[in-house]
Amino acid sequence: MSLFSSLKLREWREDDIAPMAEIEQQAYPYPWSAGILRDCLHAGHLGWTAWSRGELVAYSVVQAVLDEAHLLNLCTAPAWQGQGVGRGMLSWVMQQCAAREMQRMLLEVRASNTPALGLYRALGFEQDGVRKGYYPATGGREDAHGWRI
Repeated sequence: MSLFSSLKLREWREDDIAPMAEIEQQAYPYPWSAGILRDCLHAGHLGWTAWSRGELVAYSVVQAVLDEAHLLNLCTAPAWQGQGVGRGMLSWVMQQCAAREMQRMLLEVRASNTPALGLYRALGFEQDGVRKGYYPATGGREDAHGWRI
């Protein structure tokens, strides 16, 4: 049995915002705030969380527009990275979106995020352009690679 299959998965809710914001602070140099996460929830974006023994270990936020899913955020807590949790979460999110009759998924990822680029490629995503200066970065801005499946 894989580590991911042992996790409890559910749709996100208001009381998930605080632990999600904590993981954002740990995982990203430019994290989303609790306010941004809350705005996404209240805007009706789809979101799922993965838990182990009451601890949030991964989550996702997806904006659904007609038959298209835009993956806005996929994050694994640093202590759980490198164990297949992110891959499992993304695969599960893709299944959830397909079940809602979304025909395609797109996302942006930092050009420097080599692990994420490898994950997206391994799961069948194809690069779909570059968004110049998309992300804040130390000393300026960083490009994003757009991907779609």
